[in-house]
Amino acid sequence: MCRSRRLKVEYVHMLRWDLGFSYDYDKVLSSKYSDMLEVVKDENGVRFFKLVKWVDERFKRGENGLGFELSFPRGYGAQKKVKLWMDEFKKVPYVSPYEDSSSIDPDSELMEKRVVGVLHELLSLTVYKKTKRNYIRNLADELNIPFRFTRIFTRYPGIFYLSLKCKTTSVMLKEGYRKGKLVNPCDIAKYRGKFHYVMRTGLIYRKKGLEMLPELDKRNVCFGRCRIYVGNLGFLVI
Repeated sequence: MCRSRRLKVEYVHMLRWDLGFSYDYDKVLSSKYSDMLEVVKDENGVRFFKLVKWVDERFKRGENGLGFELSFPRGYGAQKKVKLWMDEFKKVPYVSPYEDSSSIDPDSELMEKRVVGVLHELLSLTVYKKTKRNYIRNLADELNIPFRFTRIFTRYPGIFYLSLKCKTTSVMLKEGYRKGKLVNPCDIAKYRGKFHYVMRTGLIYRKKGLEMLPELDKRNVCFGRCRIYVGNLGFLVI
C-alpha cells in the first residue's frame, strides 16, 4: 500500500502489537518472505522494509462500488439525507489500497473512497481491528492519505469508530465488533484473552506444576522471553 514500496522499520515496530508480530519480526519476515521482502538501509542508516515483488493480483479497481458494511449510531442511519449520501458513495468505483493512486485527483470523490478503503484495509489487518490514530498518522505520507485524515472517521461513522478512552485517540473498525466483542477473533486474540484471564486470576505456575497439566497439547505461544503452553486445564508459563 506504500507508494514508495518501502516503509520504515520504526513505523512497523509501533504497530507490532496491533499486527501480532513477534519481537524479532524483522528477521522472521525478511527470512520467511525473502523473495518478496527485504530490510535495507538508506544513506543515513535508517532501516526500511522494502517490497521486492508483489504477486497478488486479486486487488484491482472495481467497476462497481465496494459495499462497505455499515453500522450507524441509533437514529443516524435512518436520516434520509444520510441514506442518499451513502447510496452515492457506494456508486463511486472502488480503488484497491494496493493500486497506484498517484494519478488520482486528491480532491475527488474517487480519492476519498480510496482513503476509506486504505484505512479499512489497514484496520482489518490488525488483531483487534483497531489501532492508535498517531500510528496511522506516521504512515499518512506513504499511504498517500491526507495528514488530517481524522475527518474521514467522523465523516463515515457507519464504518469507523473513534475512541478517546484513557486519553488516547484510537480508531476502530465497526464491522469487527458486535456488542463490544470481536466478531471473529484470530488465534492471537484468543491466546491473549486467555493469558489476560490467567494474569487477572493469578493462575500462573512458573517452572513447576507440569504434573498439574497432564493434558498439555502441542500448542504454545511466545510472549517475549516467556513461553506459554496452552492445555485443557489452563496455562503453564515458563
